[in-house]
Amino acid sequence: LKISIIRSELLVMNKRVLVVGSGGREHALGWKLNQSPNVEKILYAPGNGGTENNRSIKPTDIDGLLKVAEHENCFTVVGPEVPLGEGIVDRFQEKELPIFGPDKQASQLELSKVFSKKFMQNHGISTANFRVFQNPDDALEYIKSKELPMVIKADGLAAGKGAIICRTLDEARIAIDRVMIKQEFGSAGNRVIVEDFLHGFEVSFIGIADGINFIPFATSQDHKQVYDGDLGANTGGMGAYSPVPMVSEELYEMILNKIMKKTVNGMRQEGRAIKGVLYAGIMICNNVPYVLEFNCRFGDPETQPQLFRMKSDLLPYLEASADGNLQSLDPIKWESGSAVCVVMASGGYPNAYESGKVIHGLNDVMKMKDIMVFHAGTEKQGENIVTSGGRVLSITALGRDTQDAVDRVYKALKLIRFEGAHHRKDIGNQALDYLGEL
Repeated sequence: LKISIIRSELLVMNKRVLVVGSGGREHALGWKLNQSPNVEKILYAPGNGGTENNRSIKPTDIDGLLKVAEHENCFTVVGPEVPLGEGIVDRFQEKELPIFGPDKQASQLELSKVFSKKFMQNHGISTANFRVFQNPDDALEYIKSKELPMVIKADGLAAGKGAIICRTLDEARIAIDRVMIKQEFGSAGNRVIVEDFLHGFEVSFIGIADGINFIPFATSQDHKQVYDGDLGANTGGMGAYSPVPMVSEELYEMILNKIMKKTVNGMRQEGRAIKGVLYAGIMICNNVPYVLEFNCRFGDPETQPQLFRMKSDLLPYLEASADGNLQSLDPIKWESGSAVCVVMASGGYPNAYESGKVIHGLNDVMKMKDIMVFHAGTEKQGENIVTSGGRVLSITALGRDTQDAVDRVYKALKLIRFEGAHHRKDIGNQALDYLGEL
């Protein structure tokens, strides 16, 4: 306890935060944390072309991250899921280094879809009917006996691309071949879940837990498919907006109490107390919420519009989560308007793409009011910023309402260009359609 108090006092004095990761989510986390009066310096490992104080350390190089955090006396914030699954939080805790995120035991909620589905089944949390398979032939026979569409999911981590909607038997055969036989997602496809397809609209319900308590973020909606109209292959996310007007106050409370708080309590009962982010991807069917999946880290790109709307200081919530002290904090305060984020991706993404394309127009956009460009797949090459990944930029706008935010973000997008760039043109349309019907 004394060691923890001493480290906490040192943190207050030095006010340094190490953000682990290189995406738009991590850029947004650092950007928001840097606004805290208690933060003196943000470091990124490895960061990207839009971040400063970068350290050339991979998120999975836990020894390297430990050295930086200890030497710089940092509070560490973990962005991506892979280092969580490799036990980064456990290692930092062994060294008495402050860190935000769930330990390896709690991370099972995201690491294994089989674990999470059985957890929901055991704790009475609504989710689609499912079966687990280790044999591809058995999975296909089961699908033949069901009404299509069905959803096939790889058990393990697949960078947001491991859920495949199958509307025909041929699509199911191809999906099983990709996941289980060709193993496009590696060992994540050793087991698959085959579950009923749910009709409705999706919402990302994200918040922060400390093992006992849970504080929610504003609602958001992600857009996974690569093309307009939710067509094409799954991606890591092509855009998001916050809040989601289709979520009524009654529905919000239902999700909060019957899913999020129930999950925090259930995980504690199982000896897997979750400290860090709890993220439920939810399908709303006839005003009833069903969990599609759980994540144990902030969403990408949901984080970008959420943090753009956040009025409260983020740091105290992250520290209170790590310390098990969320009950001491007030609810998070939000801007009353709306924020919309659109991802600009490299040509060919989510499949093979080329890197090294020079990005033009960034300075022009940064002069615009209530616009922020969060970098992801970028790097600096001399005086230029060039592409270095599939999802390149997250252009994010704050508006007085959804329509205003949509107008602002697409106006900004027109000023940015790089060879092969593509983006969705319908981010926020589901909200606008709903609001237009009111």
